[in-house]
Amino acid sequence: MIIINQLLSADEVSMFRQQLQHARWLDGKNTAMGMAAAVKRNGQADATDSSVQKLANQLLSKFGHNAELISAALPQRIFPPCFNRYSESETYGLHVDGAIMRLPGNEVMRSDLSITTFLSEPEEYSGGELIIHTPFGQQSVKLAAGDAVLYNSGSLHRVSPVTAGTRLAAISWIQSMVADVQMRETLYQLDQSIQSLMHNDAVARDELDRLHHVYHNLIRQHAEV
Repeated sequence: MIIINQLLSADEVSMFRQQLQHARWLDGKNTAMGMAAAVKRNGQADATDSSVQKLANQLLSKFGHNAELISAALPQRIFPPCFNRYSESETYGLHVDGAIMRLPGNEVMRSDLSITTFLSEPEEYSGGELIIHTPFGQQSVKLAAGDAVLYNSGSLHRVSPVTAGTRLAAISWIQSMVADVQMRETLYQLDQSIQSLMHNDAVARDELDRLHHVYHNLIRQHAEV
């Protein structure tokens, strides 16, 4: 689970929220698959609306330009972000995201990673925590507007009931070029170390070259493209 701080600036969050005020909102249950539909109670912005599609593309662009997200996910395909709204008493019970998702245009993708981008400030609503079941226990996530959390799509997770206010967020899914979770985490840690060492003048260039050599050859060995 990786927190990405300030994926969206305060001005970008304000623009997204202003545009979503005019969106058509549908019953989120209609977009859930399998057993998830029985536990999903929220609203979802109409993905066929051109203004919503424009927002989704803008958020996709932010994904593509965020170095930490690219490092952690090594994206091959990204599902167009969906915007959801939880009002009082709405919730999304315990579920796991579908393993295979159909992209617009009938292509399919595997969901390796889920990413939730928060569009409401934590103090604007009560409840509404994203609860993710991990090997280290349940993790509760409620971030500042503009922050995002990247997590394993295969994990059980839920959104606790909103008891006051409104929770706005965007959710998307990523198919990674590296399907193996442990290898993807290893590559992320290695890349983060390389990035840190690059800013250390005491580290010789040939040492960095050797690390880059290892990093890219591991990707070459494990990537599916």
